[in-house]
Amino acid sequence: MNRAIRTLRNLGPKTEKMLAEIDILNETDLRTLGAVKAYCRLKFRFGRHVTLNALYAMEAALRDCDWRALDADTKAKLQKDLAMASAA
Repeated sequence: MNRAIRTLRNLGPKTEKMLAEIDILNETDLRTLGAVKAYCRLKFRFGRHVTLNALYAMEAALRDCDWRALDADTKAKLQKDLAMASAA
């Protein structure tokens, strides 16, 4: 199913608008790119207005769970993947 961003858990109209500005228009776009790469694009486009909570929210949306339910190991892996993506 290819759902609109605003229908995914943790992601509302503001995030949907920001994601649309970087050409992520639906669940398939987000899933294809992945939360880390989507976060990198958001951070590049919007700077300090994008926090790690956006990364967690997108990852949790793809897992269909609340972002606060992500465990410490998952968050650490996301941060490691983010560091590697930023270094590339």
